[in-house]
Amino acid sequence: MKIERLLGIIAILQQKKTVTAPYLAEKFEVSRRTISRDIEDICRAGIPVVTTQGAGGGISLMDGFALDTTVFTHQELAHIFTGLRSLDSVSHSPTAEKLAQKLGGARPQEPFLIDLSSFYRDSLSSKLELIRQAIQECRCISFRYYYKKGEADKLVEPYRAVFQWSDWYVFGFCRERQDFRMYKLRRLWELRLTGESFSPQEVPEEKLRFGSHLTDSYRVRGVYDPSLKYRLVEEYGPGCFTVGEDGRLYAEWGFTTPEQAVEWFLAFGDKAKALGPPDMVERMRQAIALLNKLYET
Repeated sequence: MKIERLLGIIAILQQKKTVTAPYLAEKFEVSRRTISRDIEDICRAGIPVVTTQGAGGGISLMDGFALDTTVFTHQELAHIFTGLRSLDSVSHSPTAEKLAQKLGGARPQEPFLIDLSSFYRDSLSSKLELIRQAIQECRCISFRYYYKKGEADKLVEPYRAVFQWSDWYVFGFCRERQDFRMYKLRRLWELRLTGESFSPQEVPEEKLRFGSHLTDSYRVRGVYDPSLKYRLVEEYGPGCFTVGEDGRLYAEWGFTTPEQAVEWFLAFGDKAKALGPPDMVERMRQAIALLNKLYET
């Protein structure tokens, strides 16, 4: 990662009087051209780096310049490490420990622990690594995708790996649909990096507002058993319901679709009941009738 490399270069320049570009390129496993660009970025950040040619030459900090160790406060370093460790949770190549070594073993206490992985971490890490490579190399990916309407083979230009709504997605341009789409990685299998390259398009700003189409406009009234209070609080907060004289919990909120609302109420069995609107009550009756028919002996 670039931020890790820049921090590492700065740490080395603090520790050593002079280093060479080949030395840095080998240490960080990148090209000399990449190191040259990194040095330019460091200079633009206000840190005076000098390069000298010839025997004994190399890259060094300007004479008399001492980099203030508070360029990153303890809290800022802790946040950097927290971010890196969160990415390490879904990576086969941990970076936080490498950065700590390059910073002289510094390991600030991190108040947060973020685990972005899941029960399918092994396959998730492989998918994310392949998607990262595809984005960097501007190469299309292909995969088998499973969704409510069935399953289909997709060819996609990848632009982002996105963690949102407690899950991982790949955001890209679908060649078949000729539009930008989000694909959940847990529904995406047989992922391959193709030999087909693409020229990156400018992504419309509205397409990057993920979830803006989810309006939650279908309003449903319901009553819940008191034992479900923790679930209601978990989803909508402690102010989302009122307690009736019968001790049960009454609430109303929106769902994206009626189908989503039906799935929500069915998940609670006999501990929740939809009260309205009338079409929602009818949908529940139909769903329950289908379940009864399924279990008829």
